[in-house]
Amino acid sequence: MTMEMGGPLDDGGIAARPDPLELFHGWMKDAEASEPNDANAMALATADADGRPNVRMVLLKGADASGFVFYSNEQSIKGEELAANPHAAINLHWKSLRKAVRVQGTVSRVSDAEADAYFASRPKDSQIGAWASPQSRPMEGRWAFEKRIAEYALKYGIGRVPRPPYWTGWRITPLRIEFWRDRPFRLHDRLVYSRASAADAWTTERLFP
Repeated sequence: MTMEMGGPLDDGGIAARPDPLELFHGWMKDAEASEPNDANAMALATADADGRPNVRMVLLKGADASGFVFYSNEQSIKGEELAANPHAAINLHWKSLRKAVRVQGTVSRVSDAEADAYFASRPKDSQIGAWASPQSRPMEGRWAFEKRIAEYALKYGIGRVPRPPYWTGWRITPLRIEFWRDRPFRLHDRLVYSRASAADAWTTERLFP
């Protein structure tokens, strides 16, 4: 197949920005308008102390110059893996846009103030659920979970629900961000931003699909 003017690569590919977060937020805004459910859903990959990988879906709750933030139970499997190996990767894939963003970086916990503020913003049922669910632990049956929900609903039915001490957030400080766009004939666009540390400037390169 020949590539002539007006062919599948004629648009020059993804337009790079000096700051990858500017490009990310533009794509996220488009995804929020086009995705039928949870435009902020992302696959989170972690690894344990022995390097064995694991992946699950979580929700992105913040993205700025300091990193990409999500929240969960630190006693969950993901929490234990992040404590043992503070590195992670995420992948957001928007089928409606035929675009994806992959991020790799180091992980640190958010401050207690940040965790408190986000927990306070959650619906009360979700706050009670965080107390009721010993996440990733064996469960005798659904009835056991429902019993715990009822117990904590009674306890915190009136007034403010405090944040559980084991419920927190993590921030992925990105060292590599790849923007991917589907193109005809599998001639996809791939634009990568990378840096050695958070103190370094971003460099960009384009990859063969």
